[in-house]
Amino acid sequence: MPEAPTGFASPASLYTSGVWLSHTAPGKVTTMLVSNAPGTSWIPRTPLRILFLSSFVPRECGLATFTEDLMAAATLQGASCSVIAMNRPGEHHAYDRRVVARIQEDRLEDYLSVADLINSGRFDMLSIQHEFGIYGGTACDHLLRLLDAVHIPIVTTLHTVLQHPPLDAWRQLRAIAQRSTALMVMNGLAIDVLEDVYWIDPQKVAMIHHGAPSTILRHPETLRVRLGCEDRRIISTFGLIGPGKGLEYAVQAMPAVVQRHPDVYYYILGKTHPVVKEQQGERYREGLQALACRIGVAEHVVFVDKYLTKDELLQYLQVSDIYLTPYLDMEQVTSGTLAYAMACGRPIISTPYLHARFLLNEGRGILVPPSQPSAITEACEQLLGDPAGAARMESANLQYGQDLLWPRVGQAFVNLCVKSATRTDLRITGTEPLMDKPLLASA
Repeated sequence: MPEAPTGFASPASLYTSGVWLSHTAPGKVTTMLVSNAPGTSWIPRTPLRILFLSSFVPRECGLATFTEDLMAAATLQGASCSVIAMNRPGEHHAYDRRVVARIQEDRLEDYLSVADLINSGRFDMLSIQHEFGIYGGTACDHLLRLLDAVHIPIVTTLHTVLQHPPLDAWRQLRAIAQRSTALMVMNGLAIDVLEDVYWIDPQKVAMIHHGAPSTILRHPETLRVRLGCEDRRIISTFGLIGPGKGLEYAVQAMPAVVQRHPDVYYYILGKTHPVVKEQQGERYREGLQALACRIGVAEHVVFVDKYLTKDELLQYLQVSDIYLTPYLDMEQVTSGTLAYAMACGRPIISTPYLHARFLLNEGRGILVPPSQPSAITEACEQLLGDPAGAARMESANLQYGQDLLWPRVGQAFVNLCVKSATRTDLRITGTEPLMDKPLLASA
């Protein structure tokens, strides 16, 4: 380790991968001095300049909201953040000045046109928010063409890591990993999947929790009156809805729950996913409503059909006695809704998809088999019939949820970016053949 520059602290913990950090407050990076190799000159970076590539608000999707929140959290840690916004064909959004460019997902020329901006010297780091279906071309080749032209370090957040990927998806994720300086996942179990399935060295992967907002504690009875749910116990599920969420099995569980606990209501919070609505209209939601009528619980299944603001969402979470995710895709590696519920300290029931298995370990929730209403009924009874047990789960989740709050997540993310800021040696550009050995991180 080289000698610390004048005026910088010298503990080894403040030096990583050629980077010295100066702090004016705990966890806040205000100045960074970079050395590409021992003996080279120190280059000031004040502050770290991160350019994101992602969908972005006001587009209504979880990835857009996540990116806005991560940018805000990184900004609080002293970073300067901008974004290149991904648009679907025909979409037009009124973006604010944080958006420095736009890409229509199916137009290769849009991808190639932003390479000069990325390499202009205005940015130190490119943060790719990767989700299947966001980027265009066959097997994501438009994004790969762009990454081959990028000369600054790349940290890629993987929002989906399939355990049983088709070959095209396997190739796509590996190709992105090859072109990335570091990978970020939000689930420790995903690191094992990347190593075992995709042959990616875990040293190249960092686990940072999906962030969640700090809850402003309000008197729950006041909130219940405001939301019109006084004298009710609430089970809730929130998010953009559509087939695959398993909500029909939660509705089917309600007759037995309501029979034992007539004050229980199931709130389904959120509008239909825009892509689902475009393809199928409101068929799924209307089917759920018809199901609730048919089995006699229409009055106990409440639909809040809107895209909730964060404040509205937190209000509903704070009055929820149980948070339920009955999802059917067991490969789901990240769930922002689950992270929010954990940070709010809600007792949780969930099917055992990958993120639920990770977060709900050590008694922080109840896992139930997918597509089984009777299992949901039994888990609800376990919590509703044992207030002391539910209170213990709430306390454990509140404590664990501190690590999911955005300030801590932002600090971890900025630290990862700082560590990766000079590591261009971990990237491989150009089209690579199918490899039969692991993709290893450089020493």
